[in-house]
Amino acid sequence: MSITTNTDPREKRPSRNEVFAVTLGAAVEFFDFSAYATFAVLIGNAFFPSHSPVISLLLSVAVFGIGFIVRPLGAIFIGSYADRAGRKPAMFLTMILMALGTGGMAFLPSYQSIGLAAPVLLVIVRMIQGLAWGGEAGPATTYILESAPAGKRAFYASWQIVAQGMAGITAGLIGYLLTRTLTPSQLADWGWRIPFIFGLTILPVAIYIRRNLHDTLENKAEAVKKNTRYLLTDVFTQHRGLIISGIFMLSGSTITQYFLIYMTTYAMNDLHFSSGIAMSSTILIGICVVLFSLAGGWMADRYGRKITIIAPRIILLILFMPGLEIITTYRNEYVFFAVIVLFSALQCISGSGVLVTLCENFPKSIRSTGFSIAYAFGITLFGGTAQFVFSWIIKATGNPVSPGYYLIAANLVCILSAALLKVKAPRTAMLTLNT
Repeated sequence: MSITTNTDPREKRPSRNEVFAVTLGAAVEFFDFSAYATFAVLIGNAFFPSHSPVISLLLSVAVFGIGFIVRPLGAIFIGSYADRAGRKPAMFLTMILMALGTGGMAFLPSYQSIGLAAPVLLVIVRMIQGLAWGGEAGPATTYILESAPAGKRAFYASWQIVAQGMAGITAGLIGYLLTRTLTPSQLADWGWRIPFIFGLTILPVAIYIRRNLHDTLENKAEAVKKNTRYLLTDVFTQHRGLIISGIFMLSGSTITQYFLIYMTTYAMNDLHFSSGIAMSSTILIGICVVLFSLAGGWMADRYGRKITIIAPRIILLILFMPGLEIITTYRNEYVFFAVIVLFSALQCISGSGVLVTLCENFPKSIRSTGFSIAYAFGITLFGGTAQFVFSWIIKATGNPVSPGYYLIAANLVCILSAALLKVKAPRTAMLTLNT
Protein backbone atom coordinates (compact mmCIF):
# COMPACT_ATOMS: atom_id res chain seq x y z
CA MET A 1 0.00 0.00 0.00
CA SER A 2 1.33 3.44 -0.84
CA ILE A 3 0.06 6.68 0.68
CA THR A 4 1.51 9.87 -0.72
CA THR A 5 0.89 13.43 0.43
CA ASN A 6 2.53 16.19 -1.57
CA THR A 7 2.94 19.84 -0.84
CA ASP A 8 2.11 22.47 -3.44
CA PRO A 9 4.39 21.72 -6.42
CA ARG A 10 4.69 25.44 -7.07
CA GLU A 11 6.37 25.94 -3.68
CA LYS A 12 10.07 26.63 -4.06
CA ARG A 13 12.07 25.24 -1.17
CA PRO A 14 15.24 27.14 -0.17
CA SER A 15 18.48 25.51 -1.25
CA ARG A 16 21.12 24.02 1.03
CA ASN A 17 23.32 27.01 0.27
CA GLU A 18 20.63 29.33 1.63
CA VAL A 19 20.32 27.23 4.78
CA PHE A 20 24.10 27.45 5.17
CA ALA A 21 23.88 31.23 4.70
CA VAL A 22 21.41 31.48 7.57
CA THR A 23 23.65 29.27 9.70
CA LEU A 24 26.65 31.48 8.93
CA GLY A 25 24.74 34.59 9.96
CA ALA A 26 23.67 32.96 13.23
CA ALA A 27 27.27 31.94 13.86
CA VAL A 28 28.46 35.51 13.42
CA GLU A 29 25.85 36.75 15.87
CA PHE A 30 26.62 34.13 18.49
CA PHE A 31 30.34 34.75 18.06
CA ASP A 32 30.02 38.03 19.95
CA PHE A 33 28.44 36.29 22.92
CA SER A 34 31.13 33.60 22.84
CA ALA A 35 33.89 36.21 22.63
CA TYR A 36 32.45 38.12 25.59
CA ALA A 37 32.27 34.93 27.68
CA THR A 38 35.80 33.97 26.65
CA PHE A 39 37.27 37.34 27.63
CA ALA A 40 34.95 38.06 30.59
CA VAL A 41 37.87 38.41 33.02
CA LEU A 42 39.71 40.96 30.85
CA ILE A 43 36.55 42.90 29.99
CA GLY A 44 35.74 43.07 33.69
CA ASN A 45 39.15 44.57 34.42
CA ALA A 46 38.80 47.10 31.57
CA PHE A 47 35.33 48.40 32.46
CA PHE A 48 34.97 47.54 36.15
CA PRO A 49 38.37 48.06 37.81
CA SER A 50 38.36 46.86 41.40
CA HIS A 51 40.81 45.82 44.10
CA SER A 52 39.01 42.47 44.09
CA PRO A 53 39.31 40.42 40.87
CA VAL A 54 36.19 38.50 41.94
CA ILE A 55 34.13 41.71 42.09
CA SER A 56 35.33 42.72 38.61
CA LEU A 57 34.40 39.31 37.26
CA LEU A 58 30.96 39.36 38.88
CA LEU A 59 30.23 42.81 37.40
CA SER A 60 31.45 41.65 33.99
CA VAL A 61 29.23 38.56 33.94
CA ALA A 62 26.33 40.67 35.25
CA VAL A 63 26.65 42.88 32.16
CA PHE A 64 26.87 39.68 30.11
CA GLY A 65 23.46 38.88 31.61
CA ILE A 66 22.05 42.29 30.65
CA GLY A 67 22.35 41.24 27.02
CA PHE A 68 19.84 38.53 27.87
CA ILE A 69 17.33 40.75 29.68
CA VAL A 70 16.35 42.55 26.48
CA ARG A 71 16.15 39.34 24.45
CA PRO A 72 12.41 38.95 25.05
CA LEU A 73 11.84 42.39 23.49
CA GLY A 74 13.76 41.34 20.40
CA ALA A 75 11.80 38.09 20.35
CA ILE A 76 8.44 39.85 20.58
CA PHE A 77 9.00 42.54 17.97
CA ILE A 78 11.39 40.87 15.52
CA GLY A 79 9.93 37.38 15.99
CA SER A 80 6.42 38.63 15.19
CA TYR A 81 7.83 40.72 12.33
CA ALA A 82 9.03 37.45 10.77
CA ASP A 83 5.46 36.07 10.91
CA ARG A 84 4.09 39.23 9.29
CA ALA A 85 6.69 40.34 6.75
CA GLY A 86 8.75 37.17 6.29
CA ARG A 87 11.72 35.36 7.77
CA LYS A 88 14.20 37.08 5.44
CA PRO A 89 13.60 40.75 6.39
CA ALA A 90 13.57 39.85 10.09
CA MET A 91 16.95 38.11 9.82
CA PHE A 92 18.33 41.04 7.84
CA LEU A 93 17.28 43.42 10.61
CA THR A 94 19.04 41.38 13.29
CA MET A 95 22.26 41.54 11.29
CA ILE A 96 22.14 45.35 11.23
CA LEU A 97 21.56 45.52 14.99
CA MET A 98 24.40 43.10 15.67
CA ALA A 99 26.75 45.20 13.54
CA LEU A 100 26.03 48.17 15.81
CA GLY A 101 26.61 46.11 18.94
CA THR A 102 29.81 44.53 17.67
CA GLY A 103 31.19 47.90 16.65
CA GLY A 104 30.55 49.17 20.15
CA MET A 105 32.45 46.29 21.76
CA ALA A 106 35.34 46.79 19.35
CA PHE A 107 35.86 50.51 19.93
CA LEU A 108 34.21 51.46 23.22
CA PRO A 109 36.70 53.35 25.46
CA SER A 110 37.60 51.72 28.77
CA TYR A 111 36.97 52.99 32.31
CA GLN A 112 40.50 54.39 32.43
CA SER A 113 39.72 56.64 29.43
CA ILE A 114 36.23 57.98 30.14
CA GLY A 115 35.40 56.88 33.69
CA LEU A 116 31.84 55.89 34.64
CA ALA A 117 30.58 56.52 31.11
CA ALA A 118 32.43 53.36 29.99
CA PRO A 119 30.33 50.80 31.91
CA VAL A 120 27.15 52.73 31.07
CA LEU A 121 27.92 52.59 27.35
CA LEU A 122 28.89 48.93 27.70
CA VAL A 123 25.41 48.20 29.07
CA ILE A 124 23.81 49.98 26.09
CA VAL A 125 25.95 48.02 23.64
CA ARG A 126 25.04 44.75 25.33
CA MET A 127 21.35 45.68 25.12
CA ILE A 128 21.61 46.23 21.36
CA GLN A 129 23.29 42.84 21.00
CA GLY A 130 20.58 41.29 23.15
CA LEU A 131 17.84 42.72 20.93
CA ALA A 132 19.59 41.31 17.87
CA TRP A 133 20.04 37.81 19.25
CA GLY A 134 16.56 37.78 20.78
CA GLY A 135 15.15 38.50 17.34
CA GLU A 136 17.55 36.19 15.50
CA ALA A 137 16.82 32.81 17.06
CA GLY A 138 13.13 32.57 16.07
CA PRO A 139 13.28 33.60 12.39
CA ALA A 140 16.55 31.72 11.75
CA THR A 141 15.47 28.46 13.40
CA THR A 142 12.06 28.69 11.76
CA TYR A 143 13.64 29.29 8.36
CA ILE A 144 15.95 26.29 8.69
CA LEU A 145 13.14 24.05 9.95
CA GLU A 146 10.81 25.05 7.12
CA SER A 147 13.56 24.47 4.58
CA ALA A 148 14.12 20.87 5.67
CA PRO A 149 13.15 17.93 3.41
CA ALA A 150 10.87 15.19 4.67
CA GLY A 151 12.16 13.31 7.70
CA LYS A 152 15.14 15.61 8.29
CA ARG A 153 13.66 18.45 10.31
CA ALA A 154 15.65 17.77 13.46
CA PHE A 155 18.91 17.31 11.55
CA TYR A 156 18.41 20.59 9.70
CA ALA A 157 17.33 22.44 12.86
CA SER A 158 20.45 21.19 14.63
CA TRP A 159 22.48 23.43 12.32
CA GLN A 160 21.28 26.35 14.40
CA ILE A 161 23.18 24.82 17.33
CA VAL A 162 26.08 24.03 15.00
CA ALA A 163 26.28 27.77 14.33
CA GLN A 164 26.89 28.29 18.02
CA GLY A 165 29.63 25.66 17.95
CA MET A 166 31.28 27.33 14.97
CA ALA A 167 31.22 30.61 16.87
CA GLY A 168 32.75 28.99 19.92
CA ILE A 169 35.54 27.39 17.89
CA THR A 170 36.37 30.71 16.24
CA ALA A 171 36.31 32.62 19.54
CA GLY A 172 38.47 29.97 21.17
CA LEU A 173 41.00 29.89 18.33
CA ILE A 174 41.36 33.65 18.34
CA GLY A 175 41.65 33.64 22.13
CA TYR A 176 44.29 30.91 22.04
CA LEU A 177 46.32 32.70 19.37
CA LEU A 178 46.14 35.96 21.27
CA THR A 179 47.38 34.37 24.50
CA ARG A 180 50.31 32.90 22.54
CA THR A 181 51.29 36.04 20.64
CA LEU A 182 50.53 38.92 23.04
CA THR A 183 51.91 39.70 26.45
CA PRO A 184 49.44 39.70 29.38
CA SER A 185 49.50 43.51 29.50
CA GLN A 186 48.84 43.82 25.74
CA LEU A 187 45.98 41.35 26.01
CA ALA A 188 44.48 43.30 28.92
CA ASP A 189 44.95 46.72 27.28
CA TRP A 190 43.67 46.11 23.76
CA GLY A 191 44.08 42.47 22.72
CA TRP A 192 40.64 41.42 23.94
CA ARG A 193 39.09 43.78 21.36
CA ILE A 194 40.51 41.85 18.40
CA PRO A 195 37.74 39.18 18.33
CA PHE A 196 35.08 41.90 18.10
CA ILE A 197 36.98 43.67 15.31
CA PHE A 198 37.14 40.33 13.51
CA GLY A 199 33.39 39.86 13.94
CA LEU A 200 32.80 43.34 12.59
CA THR A 201 34.72 42.53 9.41
CA ILE A 202 32.65 39.35 8.81
CA LEU A 203 29.25 40.93 9.40
CA PRO A 204 29.03 42.75 6.01
CA VAL A 205 29.44 39.37 4.26
CA ALA A 206 26.62 37.84 6.30
CA ILE A 207 24.41 40.87 5.67
CA TYR A 208 24.99 40.66 1.92
CA ILE A 209 24.24 36.93 1.82
CA ARG A 210 20.99 37.31 3.72
CA ARG A 211 19.72 39.94 1.30
CA ASN A 212 19.43 37.25 -1.38
CA LEU A 213 17.56 34.54 0.53
CA HIS A 214 14.37 32.92 -0.71
CA ASP A 215 11.74 33.30 2.02
CA THR A 216 9.82 30.34 3.50
CA LEU A 217 6.75 32.38 4.52
CA GLU A 218 3.95 32.01 1.99
CA ASN A 219 0.81 34.19 1.80
CA LYS A 220 2.65 37.33 2.89
CA ALA A 221 -0.27 39.49 1.80
CA GLU A 222 -2.45 37.72 4.35
CA ALA A 223 0.24 37.53 7.01
CA VAL A 224 1.05 41.24 6.89
CA LYS A 225 -2.54 42.03 7.96
CA LYS A 226 -1.78 40.49 11.36
CA ASN A 227 -0.25 42.99 13.73
CA THR A 228 2.04 42.18 16.64
CA ARG A 229 -0.81 42.39 19.14
CA TYR A 230 -2.87 39.85 17.18
CA LEU A 231 0.03 37.39 17.04
CA LEU A 232 0.88 37.77 20.73
CA THR A 233 -2.76 37.27 21.71
CA ASP A 234 -2.86 34.08 19.65
CA VAL A 235 0.38 32.79 21.16
CA PHE A 236 -0.50 33.49 24.79
CA THR A 237 -4.14 32.36 24.64
CA GLN A 238 -3.92 29.31 22.40
CA HIS A 239 -0.38 28.12 23.13
CA ARG A 240 0.34 29.26 26.68
CA GLY A 241 1.06 25.72 27.85
CA LEU A 242 3.61 25.18 25.11
CA ILE A 243 5.36 28.44 26.01
CA ILE A 244 5.63 27.42 29.67
CA SER A 245 6.73 23.88 28.84
CA GLY A 246 9.31 25.21 26.42
CA ILE A 247 10.78 27.62 28.95
CA PHE A 248 11.19 24.90 31.57
CA MET A 249 12.48 22.42 29.00
CA LEU A 250 15.14 24.96 28.08
CA SER A 251 16.27 25.27 31.71
CA GLY A 252 18.55 22.25 31.82
CA SER A 253 19.72 22.68 28.23
CA THR A 254 20.56 26.35 28.66
CA ILE A 255 22.20 26.21 32.08
CA THR A 256 24.32 23.23 31.06
CA GLN A 257 25.41 24.93 27.83
CA TYR A 258 26.37 28.12 29.61
CA PHE A 259 28.25 26.15 32.22
CA LEU A 260 30.28 24.69 29.37
CA ILE A 261 30.88 28.22 28.06
CA TYR A 262 31.80 29.28 31.59
CA MET A 263 34.50 26.59 31.70
CA THR A 264 37.05 29.06 30.28
CA THR A 265 36.59 31.30 33.31
CA TYR A 266 36.28 28.28 35.61
CA ALA A 267 39.57 26.87 34.34
CA MET A 268 41.47 30.10 34.99
CA ASN A 269 39.88 31.32 38.24
CA ASP A 270 39.06 28.09 40.08
CA LEU A 271 41.33 25.42 38.62
CA HIS A 272 44.22 27.88 38.06
CA PHE A 273 45.07 26.54 34.62
CA SER A 274 47.00 28.69 32.18
CA SER A 275 45.09 30.97 29.83
CA GLY A 276 46.21 28.78 26.90
CA ILE A 277 44.57 25.68 28.39
CA ALA A 278 41.46 27.68 29.25
CA MET A 279 41.14 28.99 25.68
CA SER A 280 41.72 25.49 24.33
CA SER A 281 38.68 24.31 26.26
CA THR A 282 36.54 26.80 24.31
CA ILE A 283 37.78 25.32 21.03
CA LEU A 284 37.15 21.79 22.23
CA ILE A 285 33.62 22.59 23.38
CA GLY A 286 32.89 24.23 20.01
CA ILE A 287 34.05 21.11 18.15
CA CYS A 288 31.84 18.95 20.38
CA VAL A 289 28.86 21.24 19.75
CA VAL A 290 29.27 20.88 15.97
CA LEU A 291 29.70 17.10 15.96
CA PHE A 292 27.24 16.02 18.64
CA SER A 293 24.49 18.49 17.71
CA LEU A 294 24.38 16.96 14.24
CA ALA A 295 24.37 13.51 15.82
CA GLY A 296 21.52 14.58 18.10
CA GLY A 297 19.51 15.94 15.17
CA TRP A 298 19.96 12.69 13.27
CA MET A 299 18.94 10.68 16.34
CA ALA A 300 15.84 12.82 16.92
CA ASP A 301 14.71 12.11 13.34
CA ARG A 302 15.61 8.44 13.60
CA TYR A 303 14.49 7.49 17.11
CA GLY A 304 12.08 10.23 18.15
CA ARG A 305 12.17 13.56 19.94
CA LYS A 306 11.49 12.63 23.56
CA ILE A 307 13.98 9.79 23.93
CA THR A 308 16.70 11.95 22.37
CA ILE A 309 15.98 14.74 24.86
CA ILE A 310 15.54 12.69 28.02
CA ALA A 311 18.06 9.81 27.85
CA PRO A 312 21.26 11.94 27.61
CA ARG A 313 20.05 14.20 30.45
CA ILE A 314 19.51 11.26 32.77
CA ILE A 315 23.12 10.24 32.14
CA LEU A 316 24.24 13.83 32.79
CA LEU A 317 22.44 13.83 36.14
CA ILE A 318 24.45 10.79 37.17
CA LEU A 319 27.79 12.16 35.94
CA PHE A 320 27.73 15.85 36.94
CA MET A 321 29.10 15.56 40.48
CA PRO A 322 31.64 12.76 39.83
CA GLY A 323 32.91 14.64 36.76
CA LEU A 324 33.43 17.91 38.63
CA GLU A 325 35.01 16.08 41.57
CA ILE A 326 37.50 14.43 39.22
CA ILE A 327 38.38 17.76 37.60
CA THR A 328 39.02 19.53 40.91
CA THR A 329 40.83 16.57 42.50
CA TYR A 330 43.32 15.86 39.72
CA ARG A 331 43.56 19.37 38.20
CA ASN A 332 45.05 17.81 35.08
CA GLU A 333 44.31 19.34 31.68
CA TYR A 334 43.72 15.97 30.01
CA VAL A 335 41.22 14.91 32.67
CA PHE A 336 39.63 18.36 32.34
CA PHE A 337 39.28 17.98 28.56
CA ALA A 338 37.90 14.43 28.83
CA VAL A 339 35.14 15.50 31.21
CA ILE A 340 34.30 18.48 29.00
CA VAL A 341 33.93 16.22 25.95
CA LEU A 342 31.62 13.86 27.84
CA PHE A 343 29.43 16.65 29.20
CA SER A 344 29.31 18.41 25.82
CA ALA A 345 28.36 15.24 23.92
CA LEU A 346 25.39 14.47 26.15
CA GLN A 347 24.30 18.11 26.30
CA CYS A 348 24.37 18.65 22.53
CA ILE A 349 22.61 15.39 21.62
CA SER A 350 19.76 16.34 23.91
CA GLY A 351 19.83 20.02 22.90
CA SER A 352 19.04 19.26 19.26
CA GLY A 353 15.89 17.44 20.31
CA VAL A 354 14.82 20.33 22.54
CA LEU A 355 15.25 22.89 19.75
CA VAL A 356 13.33 21.09 17.02
CA THR A 357 10.56 19.88 19.34
CA LEU A 358 9.82 23.36 20.60
CA CYS A 359 9.92 24.98 17.16
CA GLU A 360 7.84 22.48 15.20
CA ASN A 361 5.05 22.34 17.79
CA PHE A 362 3.96 25.88 16.92
CA PRO A 363 1.70 26.35 13.86
CA LYS A 364 3.50 27.94 10.93
CA SER A 365 1.41 31.13 11.07
CA ILE A 366 2.79 32.01 14.52
CA ARG A 367 5.89 29.78 14.60
CA SER A 368 8.51 32.50 14.67
CA THR A 369 6.62 34.52 17.29
CA GLY A 370 5.90 31.55 19.55
CA PHE A 371 9.33 29.96 19.32
CA SER A 372 11.10 33.33 19.71
CA ILE A 373 9.21 34.12 22.92
CA ALA A 374 9.68 30.68 24.51
CA TYR A 375 13.34 30.56 23.51
CA ALA A 376 14.13 34.13 24.54
CA PHE A 377 12.46 33.86 27.95
CA GLY A 378 14.07 30.48 28.57
CA ILE A 379 17.52 31.76 27.64
CA THR A 380 17.01 34.99 29.61
CA LEU A 381 15.82 33.34 32.81
CA PHE A 382 18.39 30.57 32.81
CA GLY A 383 21.21 31.55 30.45
CA GLY A 384 21.38 35.22 31.36
CA THR A 385 21.81 34.44 35.04
CA ALA A 386 23.93 31.28 34.67
CA GLN A 387 27.44 32.72 34.75
CA PHE A 388 26.60 35.06 37.60
CA VAL A 389 25.05 32.19 39.59
CA PHE A 390 28.04 29.92 38.95
CA SER A 391 30.49 32.60 40.11
CA TRP A 392 28.35 33.46 43.14
CA ILE A 393 27.86 29.83 44.23
CA ILE A 394 31.57 29.11 44.07
CA LYS A 395 32.41 32.31 45.97
CA ALA A 396 29.73 31.66 48.62
CA THR A 397 30.63 28.02 49.23
CA GLY A 398 34.33 28.07 48.46
CA ASN A 399 33.73 24.77 46.68
CA PRO A 400 34.41 24.64 42.90
CA VAL A 401 32.18 21.55 42.63
CA SER A 402 29.10 23.34 44.02
CA PRO A 403 27.64 24.41 40.62
CA GLY A 404 26.93 20.71 40.05
CA TYR A 405 23.90 20.90 42.37
CA TYR A 406 22.44 23.74 40.32
CA LEU A 407 23.04 21.78 37.11
CA ILE A 408 21.29 18.72 38.54
CA ALA A 409 18.22 20.70 39.61
CA ALA A 410 17.92 22.42 36.21
CA ASN A 411 18.20 19.17 34.28
CA LEU A 412 15.57 17.50 36.45
CA VAL A 413 13.18 20.30 35.47
CA CYS A 414 14.10 19.82 31.80
CA ILE A 415 13.48 16.07 31.94
CA LEU A 416 10.11 16.46 33.65
CA SER A 417 8.97 19.14 31.17
CA ALA A 418 10.00 17.02 28.17
CA ALA A 419 8.27 13.95 29.59
CA LEU A 420 4.97 15.82 30.07
CA LEU A 421 5.04 17.65 26.72
CA LYS A 422 2.69 16.36 24.05
CA VAL A 423 4.95 16.18 21.03
CA LYS A 424 3.36 17.05 17.73
CA ALA A 425 4.16 14.48 15.04
CA PRO A 426 6.44 16.05 12.41
CA ARG A 427 4.62 16.89 9.20
CA THR A 428 6.51 15.73 6.14
CA ALA A 429 6.24 16.70 2.53
CA MET A 430 5.86 13.06 1.48
CA LEU A 431 4.84 10.00 3.47
CA THR A 432 5.24 6.59 1.89
CA LEU A 433 4.16 3.34 3.55
CA ASN A 434 4.93 0.06 1.86
CA THR A 435 3.36 -3.24 2.92
